[in-house]
Amino acid sequence: MNVITQEIFLKNTSVKLFIRREDLIHPFVSGNKFRKLKYNLLEAENQRKTTLLTFGGAFSNHIAATAFAGKQNGFKTIGIIRGDELASKINENPTLKFAQENGMVFEFVSRETYRLKESDDFIENLKNKFGDIYVIPEGGTNDLAVKGCEEILEEEDSYFDFICSSIGTGGTISGVINSALPHQKVLGFPSLKGDFLQKDIRKFAQKENWTLISDYHFGGYGKVSTELIAFINSFYQENDIPLDPIYTGKMVFGVIDLISQGYFPENSKILMIHTGGLQGIEGMNLKLKSKNLPLIQVYV
Repeated sequence: MNVITQEIFLKNTSVKLFIRREDLIHPFVSGNKFRKLKYNLLEAENQRKTTLLTFGGAFSNHIAATAFAGKQNGFKTIGIIRGDELASKINENPTLKFAQENGMVFEFVSRETYRLKESDDFIENLKNKFGDIYVIPEGGTNDLAVKGCEEILEEEDSYFDFICSSIGTGGTISGVINSALPHQKVLGFPSLKGDFLQKDIRKFAQKENWTLISDYHFGGYGKVSTELIAFINSFYQENDIPLDPIYTGKMVFGVIDLISQGYFPENSKILMIHTGGLQGIEGMNLKLKSKNLPLIQVYV
């Protein structure tokens, strides 16, 4: 597995900062998506399922990763996509186009209907329509996904005092929380507004060694600013490390800002988890271009 840990050199601080390059695990099933799908794919095989069904939005990393991983492992894949207006725009959407090219069949539903995706009736209707399916939740988060994410931290990571991760559905950070050592503090950086993530994380996390830092969502899920784009571009130029604008980019921005504010004790050793998600940059750049805003230079 091609995972490395790189040091980020900072000036005027005793803090040592590193980033775990989970984005290098696989070109199409990278970062936390590889971790989350690992045991779900094994369980689907154990149950002798032939079709994976999951959920996501227009530029979902999970949708793209599930489509590719499913094809590579001999599964048919079905994506329940939020937004019925997207049905006619597949070729304009790099994520959906990639997923379709890798064999995923789409079912587009309204946003109102999509909110019912976790209800028993909704899942039962899907099973009636599509047959003997293996259902993976939105974002891939379930017990098996958390089990996979518990493997992100390794024995040598006992060196670090703080472990930092972005948060979408809460599965990745739950795995990190569970595997962190007693002397380590886990900091989560949500990409969404609201306090509901506390409850979601507590479904899977077994410790109290964590804190959410909710000041760096940049307006909420899928929202970015020219300041964030400039930071991502500068970080890439200085470190040769691409960051996605939805998750890891916001987390890295937040960690470095907190360091500048003196949030971390002197000589702290911090590990940031790069959760991948780089496939979403192309779609984000299309959105930025339509608004005549600066682009993320990594993929221009």
